[in-house]
Amino acid sequence: MNFEYLAHGFAVALTWQNLLIGFVGCFIGTMVGALPAIGPINGIALLLPIAYTMGLPPESTMILLAAVYCGAEYGGRISSILLNVPGDAGAVMTAMDGYPMAKQGRAGEALALSGLSSFVGGILGSIGLALFAPLLSGLAIGFGPAEYFVLMVFAFATLGSMVGDQPVKTLIGCTLGLMLATVGIDATSGAYRFTFDEPELGDGIEFVVLVIGLFSISEALIILEHQGRGFTMIRDLGRMTARWADIVKCTGATLRSSLIGFVVGVLPGTGASVSSAISYTTEKRFSDTEGTFGKGDVRGLAAPEAANNATACGAFVPMLTLGVPGSGTTAVMLGTLMLYNIQPGPMLLVERPEIVGGLVASLFVGNFILLALNLPLVNIFARVLTVPNWLLVPGILVLSIVGVYSTHASVFSIFLMLGIGLIGWLLRKAGFDMAPLILGFVLGRVMEVNLRNALAISGGDPSILFQSTISIVLWVMAAAVAILPWYLSRRAKKRLKQAALTA
Repeated sequence: MNFEYLAHGFAVALTWQNLLIGFVGCFIGTMVGALPAIGPINGIALLLPIAYTMGLPPESTMILLAAVYCGAEYGGRISSILLNVPGDAGAVMTAMDGYPMAKQGRAGEALALSGLSSFVGGILGSIGLALFAPLLSGLAIGFGPAEYFVLMVFAFATLGSMVGDQPVKTLIGCTLGLMLATVGIDATSGAYRFTFDEPELGDGIEFVVLVIGLFSISEALIILEHQGRGFTMIRDLGRMTARWADIVKCTGATLRSSLIGFVVGVLPGTGASVSSAISYTTEKRFSDTEGTFGKGDVRGLAAPEAANNATACGAFVPMLTLGVPGSGTTAVMLGTLMLYNIQPGPMLLVERPEIVGGLVASLFVGNFILLALNLPLVNIFARVLTVPNWLLVPGILVLSIVGVYSTHASVFSIFLMLGIGLIGWLLRKAGFDMAPLILGFVLGRVMEVNLRNALAISGGDPSILFQSTISIVLWVMAAAVAILPWYLSRRAKKRLKQAALTA
């Protein structure tokens, strides 16, 4: 297995500029993650136009966004432990035992222990990413336009597991994303599609405008909508270091959950919310012999935190090697590569090893930075929770407007962003998830171009999509991913019905 890309990556990640970028990203990500319901996607959406406007090279931009992503996974535990309000979906299970520990006067210990567990999960996840990236990229030589098209079909098939039990809303969101991807001039025929005689839509809807509108603007509206909610914050943190006995007690849970988190992260369409739930329930069955889980058990705190950060690293595997997002956040990062005219997928490691290697190396470095930041400065990060909404919301709006205008220098783009944000807010109120919409938008154009290229090669014969071994395997995987959740759900309902009848 060739690890030359990793040596190249460390040379990229350890330059003073990228070390500074990684430090800033980790700091901002932790603060963003600490704010309830903000999450990594919003932090990335706000920083993306700034990085692009500053003219950062793509590898530096990816290092920045990856640092924000991992930092937010660290920061999400702060509000879970101190407020019993998860910073993001992946931190829901952290509150199960973290908040009871805080109420027992052990908030500082819980924060320190969760930081250590996050570090172990992040490092083990980074090792897994370093091992898997070249392994999967070895398939690159067999990919042509037909294989890429089927790969996109597989990516869309994973949406069922990304969102859960709302397949209709998932399908609608994905369709909306595909529709938005068709706006602009047709690259093949030169015809204007869905521009409504607006010249500024000729180049299509810009990725930055869509992401900031859907996530940042809609999030600001949701914060305003719920600004009357009050939370009771645990302010007495107590001892700020973890006890050695607790660290030893958590070792097995941390290692097992890191493995679970990475495996779940590699599977496209899953995320930290799934891995943390699986790791917590697995650890509870494995270790909870005294019934202490949910009452402040340190193993119940360590398990989801290790899984969260391992999942964040695992989610980069399908994104970097196959061009398939492993989560909603990596879907945004996938679009970032396209913003730089870089085609993600099996050839990325061969064509741009500095991007893949730099990102992997930065994850190793970033986890050490996050550990150094989170243990001594956790008290400062906790104060982020006291930021009032009257200051937070205008800050989000100002950064959004400045980011879009600095990227496109267009007032029309600002109004389009605000309009998309309003629509995103309405969709979220109706229970729609934004991940399928982003995935449909990001992959829609790639899917269309590769389908056209494949049909051009075959003279219009669609059988080319089923000729290669890779295509057939991907079709089978797509069918399995799409049908299996439905089948398992139906079988579970049948068993419940039979159990009710026998009872």
